[in-house]
Parts: sequence; C-alpha cells; structure tokens
Amino acid sequence: MSKESEDGVHTICPYCGVGCGLQLEEGNEEGDVNIKPWFDAPVNEGALCIKGGAATEVVDHEERLKEPLIRDGDEFREATWEEAFDVVTDEMERIREEHGRQAMGFFGSSKCTNEENYLLQKLARRYGNNNVDNCTRMCHASTVAALRASLGAGAMTNSMQDLMEEADVYWIQGANPSEQHPIAHSKYFKQAALEDTFVVQVDPHSNKTSRDADLHLQLTPGTDIPLLNVVLKTVLDNGWVDEEFLDERTEGFEDVEATLEGFDVEEAAETCGVPLEDIQRAAEEYATAENAAIFTGMGMSQHACGTDNVQNLINLALATGNLGRPGTGVNPLRGQNNVQGTCDVGAMYNTLPGYIPTDDEEQRAEVAEVWGFEPPAEPGLSNIEITQAAGDQIHGLYVMGENPVISEPNGNEVVENLERMEFIVVQDIFMTDTAELADVVLPATSWAERGGTVTNTDRRVQRMRAATRVPGNTKHDRNILGEVGTRLFDEGFEFDSAEDIFEELRQVMDIYHGITYDRLGLEGVQWPCYEEGDEGDLFLYEDSFDTENGLGKLRGVRHQPPKEETDAEYPYVLTTARLEEHYNTGTMSTRSPTLMRRTGENFVDIHPDDAESLGVEDEQYVKLVSRRGEVEVKAHVTDDIKKGVIWTTTHFPDSPINRLTNDALDPEAKIPEYKASAAMVDVEPAAEPGD
Repeated sequence: MSKESEDGVHTICPYCGVGCGLQLEEGNEEGDVNIKPWFDAPVNEGALCIKGGAATEVVDHEERLKEPLIRDGDEFREATWEEAFDVVTDEMERIREEHGRQAMGFFGSSKCTNEENYLLQKLARRYGNNNVDNCTRMCHASTVAALRASLGAGAMTNSMQDLMEEADVYWIQGANPSEQHPIAHSKYFKQAALEDTFVVQVDPHSNKTSRDADLHLQLTPGTDIPLLNVVLKTVLDNGWVDEEFLDERTEGFEDVEATLEGFDVEEAAETCGVPLEDIQRAAEEYATAENAAIFTGMGMSQHACGTDNVQNLINLALATGNLGRPGTGVNPLRGQNNVQGTCDVGAMYNTLPGYIPTDDEEQRAEVAEVWGFEPPAEPGLSNIEITQAAGDQIHGLYVMGENPVISEPNGNEVVENLERMEFIVVQDIFMTDTAELADVVLPATSWAERGGTVTNTDRRVQRMRAATRVPGNTKHDRNILGEVGTRLFDEGFEFDSAEDIFEELRQVMDIYHGITYDRLGLEGVQWPCYEEGDEGDLFLYEDSFDTENGLGKLRGVRHQPPKEETDAEYPYVLTTARLEEHYNTGTMSTRSPTLMRRTGENFVDIHPDDAESLGVEDEQYVKLVSRRGEVEVKAHVTDDIKKGVIWTTTHFPDSPINRLTNDALDPEAKIPEYKASAAMVDVEPAAEPGD
C-alpha cells in the first residue's frame, strides 16, 4: 500500500478513457476503500461521474476471486499458486511442442496497466508468435488504422484543454461524450458550447449530447460515408478548401475530387435519412470556422467499413486545413481507461511497442537488442480471428482481464469455439462468462490494489497507485505474467516493480522514451516525449505529419452498405451503444449497487410507429432475434431512435446482445460490425414486466 499524503493515495479512475484522478483512503475492513475528491487532478479537478463515484463498490465485492482455481471435470477446485503455475506452463509447453509456436493466442486488457500489457505482449512474442490483441479490436481498431496510415499516430491529435480554448466548431460523429465521457463533456465540451462553440453531432440516436448540440444529424446506421461525402462535396463546390495547406502538407486530394465527381448529394442525403439542407449547413459551419475540431467514437469505427469511415473524417480535416494547430484535429474518444496505452505498448497482432510494424526488420532488431530475442516478423491473428481459429490453428488461449464470451460478436459461436480449445487460462478479478470455460482461473488484483501507469484518451500517461491491501491469495497481473514467463523462458520476465517494467518499456518505445516515473508525478506527461526533459506535446503535426514523406494522406471513399442488410424476415437495423452508468461487458459495473439502481437490466429502444405496427407497449418484454441468436429485453418506446432502427446496449451478461451482432470484419482493421445488423422483434413469447 502507498500512503502519499495525509489526504490519501492519488490514482486514476478505472472506467472510461478520460483518465479522471481521484483519491483513495483505506477503510477499517480488509479491501475497504473510500473515495475522496482530488481537486488538483489535471484532467477532472475533482469532478467524477456516477461510475467514478461508485468505482470502489466492486473492490471488496463478495464475488471477488481470491484463490487459484483448476478445473476438475465440470467443476473448479481451489489450488495453490504452485500447482496452478505448473498446469499453465506445462500446458503452454505441450501445445507448442504438439502444434507449434502459432498455436497459442493471448488477450491483453485495457483494464490493466501499461506495464502488465507490455509483459503480456512480450510473453506472446517470446512464445514465438504475434497472436496478441486487446479490446481495441472491438472499439477503435479502425480509427487507429486510419490515423496511423494517413497522419502517423493512432491517437487524438489534440488535447482536451486546447480544444476547449481554441475550437470554434465541434464536429462529433459516432460519439456521445455526455454519457460515455461525462467529465470530458461537462468540463470541456459543454463549457465550450456555452462560450459559443458550435456543436454538430452525427448519431442515429438522440441523446444527452445531441440535446446540447446546435445541430443533430440523425442518420441511418451505416451511412456515415455518404453523409461525409455530401459535406466534402459542399466544401468543394463552395471553394472552402484550404489550397495552401493541401499543396504544402498533403497528397491524394485529387483522389477525393475524382471520387466526388458527379456525386448526387440529394440521393446521398436520402440514403442517410437526413435533410440535405441540414448537412450543408453543418458543412458550412465546419469549413468556414477559424478552428474546427472533429471527435469520433465507436459509432464510426464499429463497421465493416470503419477504416474508410474514419478516413473520410481525415479527408474533411485535411481538405479544410484543420490539423496541426490548437482547436483542430481528428480526436478519437477512447472507451476504457487504458485502451490507448494498451495499444501504445504493443498488445496488438501487427505492431510492437511504440507502433513498430512487426515486419519492420530494422526496428525489430532494435527491440531484439533490449529483449535478448528477436520477435517474430509475421503479423499474427486478431482476437476475433484467434477465436474463429479455435481447434484448428489455435489450441490454447491466455486471457488477461477480458471477457470475449460477452464482448465478441456472434456470441453463441464464440462459446462453441472456445469449448474446442485444448487449454484456456484466465486471470481476472471475477468469475466471468469466459472464466467459466477456462481450465485454470488465476485471481488478480483490482485497480485499487496495484500500481502502474495508464494512458488516457489525449495521450496523458498517468500513474495509478495502490491504496489498499491485496485481498485473499490474489496476485498482481504483472507478477503472474512474470512468474509464467520466468518458468517458461528462465529470463527476461524478472522485474521487482511496475517501475522496473516501465524502465524497459521506454527503452523500446521512442514516444515514451523521455518519460520516467519521477517525471509523471501527479500531473502525468503526454506523449510523444522523446527525450528526458521534453514537455510532451499538447497537439500533434504542427510542422509535418509522421508519415514516410511527412505529408497527410487523403483518399476518396465510397458508400458501402452494411454487410447484413434488412429484408422481409429481419426488417430492422439493430445498432448498439453504451450507457452512462455502465461499462463494457458489465464485469464491474453490474456488480455495483449504485449503478444497478440507475439501470438494472438491458432494454431496446423502438420508435413509436414501429411499436404500434408490432403491437409492442412501453415496458413490455420482447425478444430480439437475428440470424445468429435471440435475446429477451424490455422495450422502451421512444422517438429518440429513427423508424426502422432498434437500439440497445452491450453491458448486461444476462441479456448478451453479442449473440445477435454480426461478425463481419473491416478488412483493414479487423473490427466487427456491431453498429448495423439485421434483426426482428418478436412479441411472442414474451414475459410480463417484472418477471
């Protein structure tokens, strides 16, 4: 436990990517911790949303895992750590000997620290493959891919502070910061709006953000590209492009022009279901502003054309010169408190730490000098591809803090595939749906019990600090991985502390190289920070882009309908989203009494016209059915959603919507299409409210 001051221990909220600071003090009971406001926290200045305020409710929860478990037939039995480690390492060695180095998959976790994810990806590479991935594959992989290819780095180009102070227009597409990033919204977005920043929100569902916006473009799911092509065509036709910026700092604008030649804006607006004059007004507000900033979220990325969706946002920013200065840029709002850092440190199948491509021979050799072994060159499988290859190419799975049974699309098939695995080890804080299928379950420590670093949505690396004793017979994720790695490979995984791991990490990551634990202090440091003493960058690309020739890349894109379109049998577009009071697969948030009192079960929003034609009443239970599965939820009849579209959430394991969603993938980023599946609503049989 760390006692930094009489006021308690300073750490970071475990939920969304805003990275709010809070103070914890230990209670009288083992594992009991209390939250205090940290008024000087650099991101939130003491403010917390409902999730942050309730975060400690799961720390000493009665369902916490506290002993290693080994499967014995259909049940689990408690085991010693020695026995559990023996089984894990013996099975991993057996699988490699019988099936080869490519036969294991590794899942990192954005709920874990940079140091823990760094160790996991290093373990995968030392094992001999690049089959390592994390939940960014289900949220922002397409954003990362597009930003890396066109600008250089898969992260926010700007920072919350400069965006609030300098932006004249906010273009928010596929994101709902009021509910998904509440403190960022209240402290930055809403404050800017109150000071005359014009806010455009593009989203198929009316929400708290759209109600604060000046203009809401409520499009049909899967039509982001035609809407943005209307915007780009309007910009071109009115001469609102920044010719000097395009000439000096970009390439590929001719491709955008060719793509839009003869483009029918009226037809495109009809496809989107948005009045043409509203789209054109939004285009004028953005293109004629002195500084205009784009924010993007999973409504853009979770499509089979997600990379092209984000590319079109990049096209808009580059065409109007809105990059490389305060108050501009393309800014993904990351979902989890360390999804940015988990990607930064290399827990992805195609990049080593610092976004080094696995097939870059020169940079791979530099990493090998530090590691003492050369990581494999061939990109591996993404997490969804690992699951799909179960029993064929993949025979073993190492899962740290993830729950693919609930998070991956086509959930029934995910369960069938995992049951074909020869061996699964899961380390987590609760017995998740995935852990139920494991052969070994290892109890890990929670966010309040361990230290390390996490990286928030605007690239700020911050320290988490332990505030309470480790409960039961649990171990830190980094210590579990260190023990497994040492038993398998003798050396390279022996670290005394999280700081020791970070010291190695920064030797192979130029964007973190200038950061030390001492420099992080209570403020944190934003990457890139190349040398000790550097301040870190509030915004990127002031003089050039981090591409091979320093130029930003434009590329024209065309409308691609969802991979699964509606028909007579499945007439509704099913789309998914998040709630303010819940988080991802609900492993933590559905165990919080405070959050469950706010929303205790899943539901589906249905437009009143659709409800009338179906004979559905408000609060009635209905069955949602797709070509892959069915789930029963409560109906909310509301005009917040468009006619022909139904909207639900992904947080509740007892009504897992991933059983319905399509596992079609974006070919570039390999992200699944959660935002547009074909579905039907069945009112028979349906339970009565309260059953």
